[in-house]
Amino acid sequence: MSNCTIIMEFFFMEFSSIRELQVLHAILFLLIYIATLMGNLLTITAIVTDPQLHSPMYFFLSNLSLLDLGFISVTLPKFIVNSLTGNQSISLLGCCAQVFFCIFFAATEIALLVTMSYDRFVAICHPLHYGVTMTPFRCLWAATGSWVSGLIYSAAHTGNMFRLPFSGSNVIHQFFCDIPHVLKVSSSEVRDTEYILLATSSILILSCFGFLVISYTYIFSTVFKMPSEEGRYKALSTCSPQLIIFLLFILGALVTVLSPLSDNSPVQNLLISMTYAILPPFMNPIIYSLRNMKIKVALGRIIKMIFFPKNMPISKIIKK
Repeated sequence: MSNCTIIMEFFFMEFSSIRELQVLHAILFLLIYIATLMGNLLTITAIVTDPQLHSPMYFFLSNLSLLDLGFISVTLPKFIVNSLTGNQSISLLGCCAQVFFCIFFAATEIALLVTMSYDRFVAICHPLHYGVTMTPFRCLWAATGSWVSGLIYSAAHTGNMFRLPFSGSNVIHQFFCDIPHVLKVSSSEVRDTEYILLATSSILILSCFGFLVISYTYIFSTVFKMPSEEGRYKALSTCSPQLIIFLLFILGALVTVLSPLSDNSPVQNLLISMTYAILPPFMNPIIYSLRNMKIKVALGRIIKMIFFPKNMPISKIIKK
């Protein structure tokens, strides 16, 4: 034990040793981060300020946008700062925080997607009971339950992963403290316990995915039986964005699980992590904003209020 060095700091692998490419990486991901922040913040602002969007579906969507803001903010700012400064280190506490919040936001999003699928199931398959079933109190309870379940799930996994000191390698071949790479440098006892936790929790996760599949099966079965083409289009337009987000989430999970960990290909690790750490938060507001007319109208109203105040007629602005 006297020769054992306890790790208090980790080092991320550089994706390029060329300084110009490091700065280019930082600028590119900074633009992605700013675009993600603006998209999700505008979505939340539109939902909060527009009374026509004060319904269960948009309430859950605002929670989803808030989750995306948190999820991408856990990893990307640190990566941008590291690329600009050339310092690839992160403290043990910082790594623990990244793991905790990554699991927390991901688990909460799964629970929220289940809630959103149930909301669409009631709205499309049982529209006459929608007002009685999806009351404001039940919606608040469902959203709170999603956040709390994600918190409990994250605390269990993070507590296990960091309950013993790290004494092996302190190099993480990723741009953030990705869970598979952190487990790779942890002790065998922690890995064995984590595999047991994952096997146990996989039953719950598979149940959530099964519920999502069954819900959308009923939804599409009901939609295709609608006699009106306009009614089918309207129903599909409200549930298809959630289905696309669900498929993106599944794609990211499959890529993460099936892709082998590589210590010699940092670019491959970056591309794999982008499918679940960057792509969904970036794409979610685009999917909803481009496909949802009410949100586009609300966003247009916000932009008009910012750039064209009421006390200045548009004709004067055009003349200027």
